[in-house]
Amino acid sequence: MSSAATPVPLGTVGVWAGTWALTADRAAEIERLGYGAIWVGGSPEAGLELVETLLAATSTISVATGIVNIWSSDARVVADSYHRLEAAYPGRFLLGVGAGHREATSEYVKPYQALVDYLDVLDEHKVPSDRRVLAALGPRVLRLAADRAAGAHPYLVTPEYTRSARETVGAAPLLATEHKATLGTDPEQTRAAARPAVRNPYLSLSNYLANLRRIGFSDADLSDGGSDALIDALVAQGSAEQVAARLTEHLTEGADHVAVHVVPSADDPLPQLTELAPALGLTARG
Repeated sequence: MSSAATPVPLGTVGVWAGTWALTADRAAEIERLGYGAIWVGGSPEAGLELVETLLAATSTISVATGIVNIWSSDARVVADSYHRLEAAYPGRFLLGVGAGHREATSEYVKPYQALVDYLDVLDEHKVPSDRRVLAALGPRVLRLAADRAAGAHPYLVTPEYTRSARETVGAAPLLATEHKATLGTDPEQTRAAARPAVRNPYLSLSNYLANLRRIGFSDADLSDGGSDALIDALVAQGSAEQVAARLTEHLTEGADHVAVHVVPSADDPLPQLTELAPALGLTARG
């Protein structure tokens, strides 16, 4: 599956990693393994210097932000950064923006209107709508993503959510979901590795809790670090083949692209990404 919503080529499978886990050398290896895009998480700064580093270290892979926080990154600075990157690396950068979390900033007032205002500034500074995506979970922001951007980049979701989100945004917009993964043969060990990546901070953030309830999880699932059922739903676990099968469920349910987020996030993601790539049908270069 592919999307014509944006001219930035993402492929069907990419990699999501925090700013702390991404280096020039790791980006080059992710590209060599055959992944189609790198999503830079952890609220990269408005100057997008890390994005520039990753683009400079690679030749064809696309780089997206997942996401630039509208409260901490001035839209005019972000627009200037977009144009700088587009001039140097045409067609390879996709700008992801979002309102972040109520608990993370004292300025979190009327986030929907703030997001609309931010998009207005990007429009004024000639950032094309098909070169940006919105962090979106609930139906209102999903519809905004369909109307004012190439589409949506939902985080911490399940394939069942993806099916519902596709119904909300319609057939044309980009739907690029994140999904966590950890390889291992012992379910107890993989859950132990996966649970902190869900619990901290997401089970204390109101927007994620609300969305997980919309998906169908109960308060019991969301308490005490998350039930086994919650962890298993949000973090693909098992062999490379089992993890790949879970990730590709997003594509079956309507996503154009799924971004693999290897956990624990503090670890080097390359060993697991290397093992996963053939199971995901990716072809390594060289």
